[in-house]
Amino acid sequence: MEIERQQLPNSTLILIFGILSIIGCCCYGLVGLIFGVITLVLAKKASDTYAENPEMYNGYQNVKSGKILAIIGVSLSVIYIVILIVGLIMYGGIEGIQELQKEMMEQYGG
Repeated sequence: MEIERQQLPNSTLILIFGILSIIGCCCYGLVGLIFGVITLVLAKKASDTYAENPEMYNGYQNVKSGKILAIIGVSLSVIYIVILIVGLIMYGGIEGIQELQKEMMEQYGG
């Protein structure tokens, strides 16, 4: 008797959130970090569910892909946040960065 396989819970959502974590790292790193962490938590739960009974579920490839994308997204987001913090420290906060931008605009004729 063949068991009817069902879709692994949240497998498509995990893949979509993994993609959004990479795209979201451009939003000051915060959005990418949020989506990445949520994806990793959901992927852990889905992996545990799949490990209990692998012949019962489809969609584990989406979970693995989403997890890899989430790791990349979290890494890029953390790098972006670190660069942002270092920039704020080096240029004396937001005012220093605005002053630097103003000087560059005057220098290059923008």
